[in-house]
Amino acid sequence: MSEARTIWGIGLTTIARDGTVLDAWFPRVGSGSLPAEIDADLEAQAGADERRDVTIETVHLQIDLDAAPASTADAYLRLHALSLRLVLPNDLNLDGIFGHLPIVAWTNAGPMHPDDAARLVPQMRRHSIQVQGLDKFPRLTDYVHPDGVRIADAARVRLGAHLAPGTTVMHEGFVNFNAGTLGPVMVEGRISQGVVVGANSDIGGGASIMGTLSGGGTVRVSIGERTLLGANAGLGIALGDDCIVEAGVYITAGSKIIVADGPDAPQGGKRTVKAAELSGRSGLLFWRNSVTGAVEVRRRNGAGVTLNEALHA
Repeated sequence: MSEARTIWGIGLTTIARDGTVLDAWFPRVGSGSLPAEIDADLEAQAGADERRDVTIETVHLQIDLDAAPASTADAYLRLHALSLRLVLPNDLNLDGIFGHLPIVAWTNAGPMHPDDAARLVPQMRRHSIQVQGLDKFPRLTDYVHPDGVRIADAARVRLGAHLAPGTTVMHEGFVNFNAGTLGPVMVEGRISQGVVVGANSDIGGGASIMGTLSGGGTVRVSIGERTLLGANAGLGIALGDDCIVEAGVYITAGSKIIVADGPDAPQGGKRTVKAAELSGRSGLLFWRNSVTGAVEVRRRNGAGVTLNEALHA
């Protein structure tokens, strides 16, 4: 039997009046065994917050990354581990995580139960407390500040996103939980759950990568290094290194692609394949023939895109 992969966290949980655990913040996280000492600073922050009708309690937790989440605090510790880069996307068990994450009213003063947020509107207005969203997942930056990363709009990156140093997420970019980057990447489009993008790649403005929550089933879509997904393009297959998908071209696994050249093309002609047959290959250019309207693929030589080193330093 393989040795269990464990991580631990020491932090604070927010509990609503009806006993619902709304969230867990872990400023101390590590691998291995849970330390025995008490964090006096965290203990001092525990207690009631009457403005939100919640209670803050300390939490000391150790979990097995290969076991399914067992509680709200367990789920939050897994999301912290991803955003703290202690584990890569798709390298931990997240089965049933949605069942442990309640819908929360996220406010500028912290999480609240949605029913309490509706009930306490007059009191919240007196304290300048505003509801910023209703969701199961909070913003990454309310819990973790990954070093070497730029995020233009914090509301568009969820806790549980894995962002490598040098990554820039522009205002229209979005990164879901259990997804992210493995090096410097320009993100101006959507990186969905389960998707991993390799170093020095560029996800163009309005582009979308299908995840397992957006119609991709159990297929994990990934993008290699130095690959460009053009503006308003879409992707439902894996791409290797040094690929380009032309702006506006959307490729799903079942898309019919004309192989215009290379070893897959018949002698003196062309053939049509499903895009899934090309999944994971490197050095490909996908483009739409402006005369026929068909999507074609051609070989391309050399390296792919080159990011601005100063921008991603």
